[in-house]
Amino acid sequence: MSQPPDDPALRSDAAVEALEQKPEQGPQPASLDSLPRNRLLAALSAEEQRTLLPHLERMDLPIKHPFYEPNQPIAHVYFLIGGVGSLLMLGQQGEAVEVSTVGNEGMIGLPVFLGTDATPGMAFMQVPDAGLRMPVAAFRQVVTPGTRLHALLQRYTQALMVQMAQGVACNRLHTIEQRAARWLLQTRDRTGTDTFPLTHEFLAQMLGVRRAGVSEVAAALQADDLITYTRGIMTILDRAGLERHACECYRIIRDELARMFDGA
Repeated sequence: MSQPPDDPALRSDAAVEALEQKPEQGPQPASLDSLPRNRLLAALSAEEQRTLLPHLERMDLPIKHPFYEPNQPIAHVYFLIGGVGSLLMLGQQGEAVEVSTVGNEGMIGLPVFLGTDATPGMAFMQVPDAGLRMPVAAFRQVVTPGTRLHALLQRYTQALMVQMAQGVACNRLHTIEQRAARWLLQTRDRTGTDTFPLTHEFLAQMLGVRRAGVSEVAAALQADDLITYTRGIMTILDRAGLERHACECYRIIRDELARMFDGA
């Protein structure tokens, strides 16, 4: 079975290692007040939320929690209520490249919505928090054409496609520093906090560049008092300054996600 990218330096980092070893609470019945913490579920009527509630379980999602594996049946869809999930594709030698991230604006398990049971990619939790999961069979039973969630997921599919396409353009057109700034800002938007667990090695894997390149960029961002980084914990000090370092891709992706919920 494939595993999320695993770097010795990431494993040895004290802060990240402590998070990985934190006891994980098993699935629990979801409460109605937890649904609005996911923006898709928050956009539903109270009646629609009550229809979904019996099928949802709340669970802690630690770093590297796997959502699905390459070419294996997807068992659940996940609505994150915090943190960040990562969608990746794998090379022949097992090397992983991130193609998108998902926060509380979306759902992990979109291939199920699109009518398939598996995908060549994989997904795992990148910044830990919690989520609401639903078995695939229940999802297909309650999320049908004509329902509000079905319509929202159609719009979310469009927004995710824009994010992926813009990411391809960004990797081709912009510098590592611009791309790193964009990624940090997107993570900040999704977590709602300026501080989150991250290592240079992990960011390098996500950006598809060598570790040395990310280390140089991180040092430059720290020198400009935009971020601090210690023991696997990243803190954004100057969001406005980081936005000035980021490319226009950050704004395009952010605005597309906002447009998705216009009138929702």
